[in-house]
Amino acid sequence: MAKIIAVNISEKKGTFKHPVEGKVRFVPDHGIVGDAHAGNWHRQVSLLAQESIDKMTALGVNGLTPGKFAENITTEGIELHTLPVGTKLRMGTAIAEVTQIGKECHQHCQIYKQVGKCIMPTEGIFVKILEEGEAGAGDELTILSRPATVWIIVASDKGAKGEREDLSGPAIREEMEGIAQTVGMSILPDDRDSLADLMREIADNRKADLILTSGGTGLAPRDVTPEATKDIIEREVPGIPEAMRANSMQYTDKAMLSRAAAGIRNRTLIINLPGSPKAVRECIAAIRGALPHAIETLRGEAYECARKD
Repeated sequence: MAKIIAVNISEKKGTFKHPVEGKVRFVPDHGIVGDAHAGNWHRQVSLLAQESIDKMTALGVNGLTPGKFAENITTEGIELHTLPVGTKLRMGTAIAEVTQIGKECHQHCQIYKQVGKCIMPTEGIFVKILEEGEAGAGDELTILSRPATVWIIVASDKGAKGEREDLSGPAIREEMEGIAQTVGMSILPDDRDSLADLMREIADNRKADLILTSGGTGLAPRDVTPEATKDIIEREVPGIPEAMRANSMQYTDKAMLSRAAAGIRNRTLIINLPGSPKAVRECIAAIRGALPHAIETLRGEAYECARKD
């Protein structure tokens, strides 16, 4: 169970935050009542996980009591920095929405000066308050909902060298609006190991629910995206490329030459798409309706696939 282990405020800006005994009140469009950094903006309340603080302790920083990183809420049990923007949380009885992951540190704190690193800029998160409520140390921290996320990988030798403008990546991002939030876009050469390594890293670190690749699915010697995908997936999902090929066959018989693959690694769904914007749109049209349920199932949020009619 994830929980709040401390609630911290500072009555004046420029001073350290200190833990509060009892509960604090959260107000929409403001933040924590009594905190100097509250206000009607997108960073109303800051959160940092004890797991992140422990990383700094391991580097030799001592005396890291709650609030030392200027966090309002110190938590335990959730890797906060892995939550995408738009995630909704219940903090005690208040409801909040994640608005930002990390922040740029313009003036390095004493901790940074001591060990050359600070965890708040990369692993702290910020929320805005949606519904009024109260919270204190020991209260539960619950994820109510989080948006689906997608990482787009374009396989293109010329694109990776900057010799050709990539149009398929932006087309995928546009087609995925309303389905999944794009959290990353990478352009790599048609190299089997490089493609496999990036997909593996994204899936194993839960950086996205969905990976969509573009390009490298044909018959040319450098077309190796399906091989890179099969190198790292744990289970295939053959129905997805079958549906895409069937839909594209309505427009061109060359669709039968696609070697696109799809499969699962960890809890991430990986799907190969063609390299042209037109073909990308045709393929996504064929699978768009099934993607939300696929992602929910992989997350463990949905189990029933049978039709009720």
